[in-house]
Amino acid sequence: MLRITNAAYLGELRDVLVENGHIAGFGPAGSLHGENTFDAKGRKLFPGFTDAHTHLREPGGEWKETIASGLDAAAHGGFVSVMCMGNTNPVNEEAGVTRQMLDSASASWPHGPRLYPIGAATVGLKGEELTRMHELKKAGCVAISNDGKPVANTEIFRRVMEYAADLGMIVIDHCEDPFLAVNTHMNEGITSGILGLRGQPDVAETIQAARSIFLAEYLNIPVHIAHVSARKTVDLIAWAKQRGVKVTAETTPHYLLLDETAVGLYDTNAKVNPPLRTQADIASLREAVKSGVIDILVTDHAPHAVHEKEVPFDRAPNGFTGMDLAVSLTYDLVRQNVLSEEDLIRLWAVRPAEIFGLPCNQFRIGDPADFFLFDPEEEWTVSRETLHSKSCNTPWLGQKLCGRVSNLWIGGYQIF
Repeated sequence: MLRITNAAYLGELRDVLVENGHIAGFGPAGSLHGENTFDAKGRKLFPGFTDAHTHLREPGGEWKETIASGLDAAAHGGFVSVMCMGNTNPVNEEAGVTRQMLDSASASWPHGPRLYPIGAATVGLKGEELTRMHELKKAGCVAISNDGKPVANTEIFRRVMEYAADLGMIVIDHCEDPFLAVNTHMNEGITSGILGLRGQPDVAETIQAARSIFLAEYLNIPVHIAHVSARKTVDLIAWAKQRGVKVTAETTPHYLLLDETAVGLYDTNAKVNPPLRTQADIASLREAVKSGVIDILVTDHAPHAVHEKEVPFDRAPNGFTGMDLAVSLTYDLVRQNVLSEEDLIRLWAVRPAEIFGLPCNQFRIGDPADFFLFDPEEEWTVSRETLHSKSCNTPWLGQKLCGRVSNLWIGGYQIF
């Protein structure tokens, strides 16, 4: 039996007992006894986190990331469960692709992090024909999405929602009006005007979110709104929840920390979709994650090779790496009194598991022994050498962060 002792959990020093991969005890420091003891030395204790929105690129984009390297980044970011989108090549629209992903995960990380594929909503992500979702679910997919390419046809999207609901799966909707958002490169506003870049208005996101919400209400089935970036979308989700609509939503650390000026003089590492918005949007999103209007945090981990970002801004792909950095970045919001440690547990662990039906450790007897220790004082510089992802495209590249995951256990097995 393993005992973790002197771990700081929500302001109190605690002991954790682990037996046969599960929590066997949880109490004040010094109150429990085990055969093997690991002294946490006062480091912060968190249950294992879930990242419900990532892009691991395999199959077909292994020069950007592989499942092995992506799960390495996940582990060192404190994530024990990782949900990966289906916009691979080939698209994850067939059971064989799903099984290939799961086989790759088990071969490279047999003890976890656990991989949970998300199946494509439409064939080829073209928005024209529904995939065989029942086969995808049977193969191991836990949700459905057309992430990366919004479904323009409302009738098709309705059928996607209905089919997924019949199978007990939630649709994760990439909310982006395909006409307002076409060929845009950043938020539409003063900064885009100064830089001479075509901007995306915030309503491009909100209009599409409204469609999903009204369909969810009409059909009385759930929908999940992906990577919310705009204040107007937050207001809409709050209104829908007051009406009893079965809508949940996510946002990312970068929408809580960076505004549109982060692109500076055409820094492609800050180019993401939806784009970074304004300080008013940041303030609204911070309030929404605190209040629960936004249910969960995700990384939208979207790695790219260095050469793909070293091009003119309007030709660079959207997205940046996130799993290595997420806990360090969001813990800074705890220091700023924007969030509490309890909020982080809710946003990164409890609510993702509830929404998508995944395992979650809440330190109750019998829970999976998934947890990590976090050293809030460790300083480190974001660089190619300190990131475990195959990619280093991030607006925090070269910056010094404070706080890092020091140890991780999954199912009672110490990963590092």
